[in-house]
Amino acid sequence: MAEVERQLRLLRFDDFEVDLRSGELRKAGERLKFGGQPFQVLGILLERPGEVVTREELQKRLWPDTFVDVDHNLNTAINKIRQVLGDSAESPRYVETLPRRGYRFIGELEQPVEAVVPVELNRGSHSHHWRKIAAGIAIAVFAFGAVVAYRWSRQQGPAEKAISTVLPFTVLPGEETAPAFSPDGSRIAFAWNGDPASGAKGFDLYVKAIGSETLLRLTQHPSEWISPTWSPDGTQIAFHRRAGADTGIYVVPALGGPERKLGSTRIPWAYFTLISWSPDGKWIAFSDLLPTEERAMIYLLSMETLETKRIPNDPNCVVQGQPAFSHSGEYLAYWCFRSPNEAGLYSLPLAGGKARMVSPSSFLGLTFGLTWSADDKKLIYSLDDGFTSKLGEVTVADGSVKPLGFARDGELPTVSARGDELAFSSSSSYSLNIWRRDLLHPEASAVELIPSTREQYDPQYSPDGKRIAFTSERTGVQGVWVSKDDGSNLVQISNPHDVSGSPQWSPDGKKIAFDSRPLDRWEIYVADVAERNPRKLVTNISSVYRPHWSRDGRWIYFRSYEAGRTGIYRCPASGGDAISLSKDIDGYSPQESFDGRTVYFASHGAQSVMKRVALPAQPGTESEVEGSPRLRSSQNWTLSSGGIYFVPAEAPKSVRYFDFASKQIRQIFEADKDFGSGLSISPDGRWILYSQAGDINSDIMLVDHFH
Repeated sequence: MAEVERQLRLLRFDDFEVDLRSGELRKAGERLKFGGQPFQVLGILLERPGEVVTREELQKRLWPDTFVDVDHNLNTAINKIRQVLGDSAESPRYVETLPRRGYRFIGELEQPVEAVVPVELNRGSHSHHWRKIAAGIAIAVFAFGAVVAYRWSRQQGPAEKAISTVLPFTVLPGEETAPAFSPDGSRIAFAWNGDPASGAKGFDLYVKAIGSETLLRLTQHPSEWISPTWSPDGTQIAFHRRAGADTGIYVVPALGGPERKLGSTRIPWAYFTLISWSPDGKWIAFSDLLPTEERAMIYLLSMETLETKRIPNDPNCVVQGQPAFSHSGEYLAYWCFRSPNEAGLYSLPLAGGKARMVSPSSFLGLTFGLTWSADDKKLIYSLDDGFTSKLGEVTVADGSVKPLGFARDGELPTVSARGDELAFSSSSSYSLNIWRRDLLHPEASAVELIPSTREQYDPQYSPDGKRIAFTSERTGVQGVWVSKDDGSNLVQISNPHDVSGSPQWSPDGKKIAFDSRPLDRWEIYVADVAERNPRKLVTNISSVYRPHWSRDGRWIYFRSYEAGRTGIYRCPASGGDAISLSKDIDGYSPQESFDGRTVYFASHGAQSVMKRVALPAQPGTESEVEGSPRLRSSQNWTLSSGGIYFVPAEAPKSVRYFDFASKQIRQIFEADKDFGSGLSISPDGRWILYSQAGDINSDIMLVDHFH
């Protein structure tokens, strides 16, 4: 029966395999980024292969009680299906459109139950017809059985350890993210930005009960981000909102009512807005930027007095973030960041004592959440290692690490207090691509230069303007690529097996410097563009990244995050000892001026301040650029001969220009979506390259019988 069940949930056609239970689509064994409503539509079409499924039927199945733009959503879903299957509306192989009626799956499904169904079918057209009927019946039977089994399993006691199953908790358009279980585990609060009735784009706070499709909207303030946490008695939900001047921590009744602001914050990063409410109800833990040092640290907000106090800091922690109280209330876990791409898991005893590092070593990558198991014996985390976001767990007692293989693309995990359920956010599609805009005619539409379904960013024009170097994840591994200036003739420069990025051209256009992580630390490599043979830049400092060439090609500037040597350095382009240029441990992205007399850099990762140091530099002589604006991030600016192009902190969808001489700022253009990393101006000053986010969809997944 197990084999029959396995076959029933898997549907195959050509090189594709559809897993109806896990919501996964594979091609030739490789899992594709595909889910949400497009997957649901494909599943419904596969239930009745060869038959027309009307648009009205799809509406009743997908949006029975919700007002949505059905035509838009269906068209988007069908286009996504065709894109991922390599199909077309003009010459369909799999999905056929019947104008004004609906859609039909016309591919040839393999028979999943042929070996166990004791019916001998005649060959020919009748055989084809009966195979479709058998497949449809099998799918319907399995779907019904799965629902019954799921509901039955939730009523059973813990006598036997059940198998964990991953099911969608939300399947709404847009992004559903930042889930948080209610104390009794019956409801989940989350942020959603796809409600068409809101009239404005942005995240608001919602609550949905497990087993119900009814949504309760708690806020009416579309925001850049929202991260919720429940009060221990389940009557209130606190949330951290990012919304310009309204950024701060709020609380709202869990059943609806007016929200109340507890305090303002300055945090600029979405994933650092994660907060946690202590089990005794007295404290909310959150991250905020230090007003003087511009570094994020963790604070405790008193629910009685609304006063805050900062937790102790290990000297190795440049930044603290993503706090989580244990269920017992005895410990506070958090991420300690030694650099933007290196973090350790720490646990602080709240009764007094020193924080200790739980993980045996630091994790390399970007962290996206942290939560405790119900018994407080493990910490569940999310980490993007340059390939994909993955969930894992660390045993607190011995620091042993175990990946959770059922949750690819898993972020922001949360565990119910009973411990039998895990929820997390999972991206079903995301794009970050490279665009070009004409600076002489900024009113003209931008052109998507190098389209891809994978993330691409950090574009850089070559000195002659005829080529572009950029970072791409098009192979599944972040690497450095080169194309012609029109986006054609793509060639990979970095080692295809190593995570690499941040490309920068040498002044003669013959070499590219980039950072790479072949082992456990970022290092800088230099590749000859013609020969494509990267070699490591040998210097006396390790843990270095974000290289930039001097104008004469003699030096390579970079940032180091080596313990005790954090800051801006340069070393000979051929290798050799590095020279410190600044005492600012938060310096990022050094760039030499066009006259070679000054090095500019951003003072820290986000809400950056521009600084400069004259050459030859003496450490500690850097100064803030007079009149310079706040930058959205250290990767969103580039030098010109007389100033900088940048994305401002207060307007993250704008590109502006700051003139060094006049101290004036002028608007260049406004985008409709957020910018990714990297700006580059062509040598003739006409074109600007940048990366920009495309449509993002994410669903909240629920793991039943988590253990």
